[in-house]
Amino acid sequence: MSQSITQFNAGALAVEVHPSAADLGRAAASRAAGILREAVAARGSARVVVATGNSQFAFTDALAEQDVPWDRITVFHMDEYVGIDADHPASFRRWIRERIQQRFAPASVEYIDGDIADAQAECDRYEGLLRSAELDLVCMGIGENGHLAFNEPFDADVDDPRWVRVVTLTKRSRKQQVSEGHFEDVDAVPPTAITMTVPALLSARHVQVCAPEGRKAEAVAAALYDEIGPACPATALRRVAHATLFLEPASARRVRPPEPT
Repeated sequence: MSQSITQFNAGALAVEVHPSAADLGRAAASRAAGILREAVAARGSARVVVATGNSQFAFTDALAEQDVPWDRITVFHMDEYVGIDADHPASFRRWIRERIQQRFAPASVEYIDGDIADAQAECDRYEGLLRSAELDLVCMGIGENGHLAFNEPFDADVDDPRWVRVVTLTKRSRKQQVSEGHFEDVDAVPPTAITMTVPALLSARHVQVCAPEGRKAEAVAAALYDEIGPACPATALRRVAHATLFLEPASARRVRPPEPT
């Protein structure tokens, strides 16, 4: 890990600011690989949830350089649009298939079927899979509006009893998908998605959040300083002592590390 990093805590949450997005990705990949190796050594297998999206590129690229016992690991993803098929360019199933399954060949990958006829039944099925054994690691990002997975501001329940549910996407989240190049315009973005809930995401033994890029700076600051609650779902991270937030200078530009004592 680079020595020129800033480290501090925001509530229970550990925060690391790395010199660049590449350094952020390498640090997150090293941490993830270590957690997965330890889980396999202790129990013979591991279960990991992997986020999709542009914010995860540096992390997943660096993960290719790590020693990970993929043949003993089950991979989950955390959300999927309702109504698009697995080969759609914006499908999160496709992202996981191309960037995780084909690249690393894990023991198994459990996919959310977003184009199934009964979305609620799919929520129930996937929740059952997630709850069948403890999750070792959740790797995620923060949305531009402070969402975690697709748990949207003022809609997310940080104490939700469900682990998977159907949600309606905000216009800002839909615009983010367009700005990242996944859809041609906002009208092309599906209005609903299946997502893991905040309690499900934070239930893992370890949680790590990669949030590079300046467009995430506002959401990062809200996550670290706003009141914990539904206005910014990412504020729930400050409750979690087993989580680490990885930043770089652009995403951390509104961060105010505590003064040394």
